[in-house]
Amino acid sequence: MTDALDAYENMFAALCSELGFCLHEKGRRRVVEALSGGLDAAVKAVFAAEGVDYPSTTGDLRRQVRDCIREHLPA
Repeated sequence: MTDALDAYENMFAALCSELGFCLHEKGRRRVVEALSGGLDAAVKAVFAAEGVDYPSTTGDLRRQVRDCIREHLPA
């Protein structure tokens, strides 16, 4: 799965540098797997990988994570 993660390196780098969500490999795998369920599922996976309670996050932060993922998805 590491090869599959390589395709998302820019997305994970942006999540880390722009929003502070610096995910470990296991968390990255969960986000990539969640993408098959859509962007919202991937956003929830980002928060879960960081140990952040999704319902307690602001809509603004959720939107920023969603926009970052969408913007940096591999072509």
